[in-house]
Amino acid sequence: MALEKGIAELVQEFIDAGRPSSREQNIDDRRRGYIASTVLAGEQEKRVQVEDIELEGMAFRVVSPLNASGALPAVIYFHGGCFISGGFATHDNQLRQLAYHSGCRVIAMQYRLAPEQTFPAAHDDAEKGTLIIHRHAERLAIDASRITLAGDSAGGHLALVTALRLKAAHSWQPAQLILIYPMLDATASMKSYIDNGKDYIITEDTLLSGYEMYLSSTERRHPEASPLWRNDFNGLPPVHILTAEYDPLCDEGEALYRHMVEQGVDCTCQRYLGVIHGFFQSGGISPAARSAMRDIAWRVKSPGQ
Repeated sequence: MALEKGIAELVQEFIDAGRPSSREQNIDDRRRGYIASTVLAGEQEKRVQVEDIELEGMAFRVVSPLNASGALPAVIYFHGGCFISGGFATHDNQLRQLAYHSGCRVIAMQYRLAPEQTFPAAHDDAEKGTLIIHRHAERLAIDASRITLAGDSAGGHLALVTALRLKAAHSWQPAQLILIYPMLDATASMKSYIDNGKDYIITEDTLLSGYEMYLSSTERRHPEASPLWRNDFNGLPPVHILTAEYDPLCDEGEALYRHMVEQGVDCTCQRYLGVIHGFFQSGGISPAARSAMRDIAWRVKSPGQ
């Protein structure tokens, strides 16, 4: 399968530039570069209402369909960025598009980033923010029985670990998880790291340097650093995993699917062809990204069905 046209042009530019390594960039430049890449998401979706709020000391962005009334299904969305970058600015258009296409309320949180804050800061914030949203469901006008946890890359990792923490605490459980090319294996042991780790913009260096900063004092096989290898998935709600054909993380996302099925989880997995890690944020140039957005929007309307 060939790369999609718009993605192929980006990849060729990256190769022609000498495959610049994110390891050689300082953290501020990496964060600015991520924000600059949001142009790929296309025209901003304006048919929604956006509100930034603070609850119990944490910052949230709430994106709602226009003229929404009553308690809506909700998506708690964890942004990607390799645990070192990302936030409301990098994911604004995805949050807007998801709220518009699904008719649901989409709530994102700002969690602490490395290198300023290391493990388990992001994990703790993800769990804390999720519990805060659930406690304030009535105020937020969301249906607490129809909450989806979703996220891309590092955010997919955080969605999964948050659900596992909730399960271990015998707390409430989300209706479903949607994991978009999640980071799952800090040991980078899968073959797709070799096949796809050099040419496709989000490289092995990009991903592993994020792990190195966030997990600077943490064993890479720690169950919350590399949740791929856990054996306690049984009892999770339904899970849907998206992978990308030319992503270093493709194999681990599909391995997670197999492990979940083996452990009795109602799990599905879809590989998007012709695309790379991060494609979900490239709806302005990628037909696969637009298709993924519509599919996720359909899933969050009626979680668990």
